[in-house]
Amino acid sequence: MEDPIEARANESEDLYDVASWEPRTALDNVAVGMYRGASWLVRWTLVILGVAISGLVVVGAAGAFIIDNPFILGLAVLSVVPAGLLALYVYVTDVTTKEPATLIAATFVLAVFFAGFAALINSEFSGLQEAGLVGLVLFYFLIVGPIEEFVKLLAVRLYAFRDDRFDSVVDGAVYGAVAGLGFATIENLIYITGNLQGSSAVVTTLAVDTLAQFTAAVEAGGQITAVRSLAGPGHVIYSAFAGYYLGLAKFNREDAVPIILKGLLIAAFIHATYNLLVGIVPGIVKLVVPGVPDLVLFFGFVVVYIGLFFFILYRKLERYRRQYHAVSEDVEDPAELEPELTEFDADATAAPGPDDLAGD
Repeated sequence: MEDPIEARANESEDLYDVASWEPRTALDNVAVGMYRGASWLVRWTLVILGVAISGLVVVGAAGAFIIDNPFILGLAVLSVVPAGLLALYVYVTDVTTKEPATLIAATFVLAVFFAGFAALINSEFSGLQEAGLVGLVLFYFLIVGPIEEFVKLLAVRLYAFRDDRFDSVVDGAVYGAVAGLGFATIENLIYITGNLQGSSAVVTTLAVDTLAQFTAAVEAGGQITAVRSLAGPGHVIYSAFAGYYLGLAKFNREDAVPIILKGLLIAAFIHATYNLLVGIVPGIVKLVVPGVPDLVLFFGFVVVYIGLFFFILYRKLERYRRQYHAVSEDVEDPAELEPELTEFDADATAAPGPDDLAGD
């Protein structure tokens, strides 16, 4: 949208401070510097708080136990193998330039750190779960789903999104998937550790050698590791959807906020619906088909539910791939496929509120 003066004026006319603006004077530069400085401060404050809160959550819940039983870390790694493979799939389906390892690693680490915010908020509202079905619906759809998807998206927005190597819509899905993997990793570690702490069957510190420790850890944590291995891919899929729309917003600046909100709503809804139904559907099926082990019912539900939304994600990524190849067929110069970098300012910064998520 342009001001009437700017729309009708000749291009040769200088409309600075009349109907257009760019930093020219010392005061202009001071204002820009204050804006960028405040944005830098907000970003680093979030990172420091995330590190502190996540550290307290992990150390407070299980720090000493993990030190005494280091093989728990191995179980946590095993539990995210399916999620890691799914994130790798999203990565390799990116038909544009491949994403650099630095941005991938930073997104993963930020998601691990920011998981602490979600854990803190979830615990504050966990009492809703005691209010029956209505309480569960409120807890999952208003707290868990939106908060967890927001912090994962924030892990993408805070760093990778600002880099000019985030240069296509589909890059958002890649970084979203990586953020989901980071979140699943720390969440699985906490779940597995908590489960083993509550079990009196295993005290791995009494094992006399490394092999005995490993065997004891696997025997004690095998079931929870298997359960968490099926929960992890969900995080990757949910945040891949949200990330895709974040990428779409980067190249559609005028409608950026609604686009991002659409992605968050989709991700939060899929996430919350899973959390709600996973505790209901297997029980209903068992009433109809008694005798089926609970773990089998759980696996069956997860495979069907996650498989459905993986297929939808696959269709979305495949459509992007087809369109990309379609517009590439008649292009002789690869430079013609470069993104319109004028549509966004990779160096600009903003506080990470809703407008910040849309871009600067």
